[in-house]
Amino acid sequence: MEVSPGRAVPGATWNGQATNFAVSAGGADAVELCLFEGGVERRIALPARTGSVWHGAVAGVGPGQRYGFRASGPFEPSRGLWYNPGKLLLDPYARAISGTVAWHPSLFDGNGAHPDDTAPRVPRSVVIDAAFDWSGDRRPEVPWADTVVYELHVKGLTAAHPDVPPRLRGTYAGLAHPAVLEHLTTLGVTTVELLPVHHFVPEPAVVARGLTNYWGYCPIGYFAPHGPYAATGDGGSQVAEFKAMVKALHDVGLEVILDVVYNHTAEGGVDGPTLCHRGLDNTAYYRLAPGDPATYVDVTGTGNTLDARHPTALGLILDSLRYWVEGMHVDGFRFDLATALVRGEADFDEHAPLLEAVGNDPVLAGVKLVAEPWDTGPGGYQLGRFPARWSEWNDRYRDGVRDFWRGRAWSAGDLGFRLTGSSDLYRAGGRLPTASINFVTAHDGFTLHDLVAYDRKHNLANGEDGRDGTDDNRSWNCGAEGETADPVVLGLRRRQQRNLMATLLLSQGVPMLLAGDELDRTQRGNNNPYCHDGPLGWVDWTLDEHALELYEFTKRLIGLRRSSAVLRRNRFFDDAGLLGDGTERPEIGWYAPGGAPMREGDWSTPGATALGMLLNGSPDSLLVLLNGAADAVRMVLPDLHWATAVTVVVDTAHWSEGMSLRPGASIDLESRSLVVCRVEVDARARPPRG
Repeated sequence: MEVSPGRAVPGATWNGQATNFAVSAGGADAVELCLFEGGVERRIALPARTGSVWHGAVAGVGPGQRYGFRASGPFEPSRGLWYNPGKLLLDPYARAISGTVAWHPSLFDGNGAHPDDTAPRVPRSVVIDAAFDWSGDRRPEVPWADTVVYELHVKGLTAAHPDVPPRLRGTYAGLAHPAVLEHLTTLGVTTVELLPVHHFVPEPAVVARGLTNYWGYCPIGYFAPHGPYAATGDGGSQVAEFKAMVKALHDVGLEVILDVVYNHTAEGGVDGPTLCHRGLDNTAYYRLAPGDPATYVDVTGTGNTLDARHPTALGLILDSLRYWVEGMHVDGFRFDLATALVRGEADFDEHAPLLEAVGNDPVLAGVKLVAEPWDTGPGGYQLGRFPARWSEWNDRYRDGVRDFWRGRAWSAGDLGFRLTGSSDLYRAGGRLPTASINFVTAHDGFTLHDLVAYDRKHNLANGEDGRDGTDDNRSWNCGAEGETADPVVLGLRRRQQRNLMATLLLSQGVPMLLAGDELDRTQRGNNNPYCHDGPLGWVDWTLDEHALELYEFTKRLIGLRRSSAVLRRNRFFDDAGLLGDGTERPEIGWYAPGGAPMREGDWSTPGATALGMLLNGSPDSLLVLLNGAADAVRMVLPDLHWATAVTVVVDTAHWSEGMSLRPGASIDLESRSLVVCRVEVDARARPPRG
């Protein structure tokens, strides 16, 4: 083969006649490119080096070619150096990855005791043809205030879908199937958030238990869509299939956000496998303990932490983000354990290189950025501290709303903040209500069904003796643990599901739904089914009457949110502020059960169980009444002299919808229920004088 120096552009780039290969390996003495045809390997020494990047162009090599690298150099783990030509290494910039890992002692080489060649047991990088017809593709560009996020697993959403052809179930093409698109658009969500689709491998300990890493939080390829999710195979065609999926979602107006795991890789700690980054430039990719390069800093709970301060690792992350925006047309990112990426020497750094780089990158300027604002290290919980361009998963919202509806200790003040965008967390930083990603459930934890059916986790199927998964579920089984036929318990559970869903979709901020919650999906009490690629982790599309009712209820609430500007504000409420329509109505009003405005002391009263929230707008306003008590409460409507009609549009107890009321009238709220009234306003009304 004709080999020329080529260019120092990381990855494998095909130009029609040759493929340029380049990889960063700063401490290596030599790097070999390994080309595979069937079971035959051909090694070619990369002939050129620019800085830390080894490179060369090989004529006649094109799309579909499987390849890897071998890096030679010092093998001194005590110094953080892991060069070993016996380890076949993936390309960190591979656009596609083929094959799986066959776990074997040769992959684990902390003491150099396993000299066996790893090539027969590891995946291959794949050269791709990047061409794709994007003509007609338009990014939906949904404003944050109008966004409704739907968190889903690419495989889990469609693996059991009866209307998706069997060969497409659980794939990118399956997610793009018309039956799935119709469900999403009819439901009314605007944005799908995909659990990790960067190519990942399961941990050996999980595989040893006969399970797998189903969720995908174990990445090894930050540019490669996960191969097993492709109906067309993993020989490079997965890239075009992913692009076609994005285009299909865009065609029906849906944005695509990726859950990205840049905080760690599948290589784990010193006792983990050498698959890619460790064997190429361990000191450049990972955070090593100060003064002890043999030890990894671990603030992710996985054994290693990517070092986003180092130019090589930071460049990898930024290049990956740009690639998914420019090459794959995605619309945003949710950063798993984001605090791990923005630590300085130890603590959270508001001017971390990643934050500065992302904030100033023109390619990333228009995409949505979401932080999971914590990691597992000291001082890792940083809710509310990310920059203005970022939104954040708000677990304070999750916990506060769960506590209210299960009747545990809470204050009206805390609930008020959560309902109105969490200004206590974000206003001081000059941010907006849309900084808060509100959620009651997510992939990590109970589903909505299980949240009201289980008091404790049931995780024995994970093979960890129930040690995994949180014990702080803030759930309530409504009187019976697990599944039951008791009609009283079932009635309460269903009302609680409606309460939680309604609260989420009536709150200021950005609501996020967990896929399948609208269909009453259960995980049978497992709050950590990360390792179950089967019915436990898949959405069940066999729907009973309650599931269909919950779906219709959710759809109706999303429609109410879409039609009501007062639920989609771009700024925080001003309690003393007035609307500018001449009616001198406040932007927001809070009312005690007796109909009088809440007083200052009411906000801190422990265990208060009921309140009303009036969201004023023109021409319509919404009055939300909440009763978290175990008993019914009589609520007196405030005397709104400017109202022409008050109509119940949502009642989670299912008895008063459509009822007309007059200001000052009373309404009985059933125990643990929520009512929404549409208040029609006479814009000519003026408050009485004198």
